[in-house]
Amino acid sequence: MSPLALGALYGIVTIIVMCSGMPIAFALGVVATSFMYFFMPASSLDTITQNVYEEIASVTLLSIPLFILKGAAIGRSPAGRDLYSAIHAWLSKVPGGLGIANVFACALFAAMAGSSPATCSAIGSAGIPEMRRRGYSPGFAAGIIAAGGTLGILLPPSITMILYAVASEQSLGRLFLAGVGPGVLLVILFAGYAVYRARKEYRLAHEIYSQGGIKSAYLDDEHFTFAQKVEMLPRVLPFLILLIGVMIALYGGFATPSETAGLGALLAIVLIAVVYRMWRPRDLMPFLNSTIKESCMLLLIIGMSLLYSYVMSYLHISQSAAQWVVALHLSKWLLLAVILLMVIVLGFFLPPVSIILMTAPIILPPLREAGFDLIWFGVVMTVVMEMGLIHPPVGLNLFVIKNIAPDIPLSDVIKGTLPFLLLMFLAIILLCLFPGIVTGLPDLLMGAR
Repeated sequence: MSPLALGALYGIVTIIVMCSGMPIAFALGVVATSFMYFFMPASSLDTITQNVYEEIASVTLLSIPLFILKGAAIGRSPAGRDLYSAIHAWLSKVPGGLGIANVFACALFAAMAGSSPATCSAIGSAGIPEMRRRGYSPGFAAGIIAAGGTLGILLPPSITMILYAVASEQSLGRLFLAGVGPGVLLVILFAGYAVYRARKEYRLAHEIYSQGGIKSAYLDDEHFTFAQKVEMLPRVLPFLILLIGVMIALYGGFATPSETAGLGALLAIVLIAVVYRMWRPRDLMPFLNSTIKESCMLLLIIGMSLLYSYVMSYLHISQSAAQWVVALHLSKWLLLAVILLMVIVLGFFLPPVSIILMTAPIILPPLREAGFDLIWFGVVMTVVMEMGLIHPPVGLNLFVIKNIAPDIPLSDVIKGTLPFLLLMFLAIILLCLFPGIVTGLPDLLMGAR
């Protein structure tokens, strides 16, 4: 059987097994092991545990559980609520300021926690009720939080980017820096739309009230004194200092990513103990348990995905597929469009972790051959995968929002995210037209390659 025919069979079997409802890690492991049994030497089965261990025994991957611990410590404390409340108070007089506050709170929390679900849960649990209380439509409120939560896989420390750095053999520090510019771009686009939509809903509410209708909460004036605003800062500033300190340690060359993750996790635990008095075992156990569960699940997916990729490489499936793509002689940008479209389709069914580890052996060689900067592509691919977090059928953030706001129909949540999907698509076009948005900061701080 030719490698391409074998690859087609490999893909079909994978789809069938995943559609059976089997967890992703086990599905990938079953497919890889089955093909090792039927198409590889019998002795290869004896190396499964060794291969999986060697693949996940990486110093870079060691940072993942530590970043998860840092995110869990912050996410399961009142830090998210306090961060949101402070930003809301300081932006209360800005038109559409409540929507902007939610976008900014999502961005800052994502940069501290590095997790999209944690960002949605922490900021959404406070932000969605507050927006609805202030008259925001349920779909709009849900859309802001769902889209803002996606920044967790783009802004450093991003677990998704850690895995891409491993799969593509690129500098993690440079990749983290490359995500900052696009992250700021998305924050600006999201905040701009939040202002536009809030002002539109405000005008509609004003017209209804002026015609004798019910007065919307949009029209109520909320005022925070300067003293009230200042009182909110002491609980927020320590976590912002932690964020800045971690970034300085990482990008200043003072610590490796793993050391930075360990330091960040330790300081996060110390801060929640000091600021929120969460130091007793019953306070610490929830986020320690969460860290263990999420880390084990993620590392198992990583191990099985890498075993899956190893089988593809051994059977020359990935090499043949890459050669086939190159042989099509597609133009540079058409090649990119085809690959990103494939990533979008995979995003209907798979989480970003699996997409990266399963597709990297196939898509990276043709992209490198076409002259694309793999750091730049990693960021663009991450933005595309962000879209996968908020579009059906398995957009993770949609279901997180549904969990924290069960009275909002899922159809309204989906409609609320559609404008943000269009903004992400616009951001991808801008990144293609102006690649310096991605490469400018890492080239400035780490030197051009």
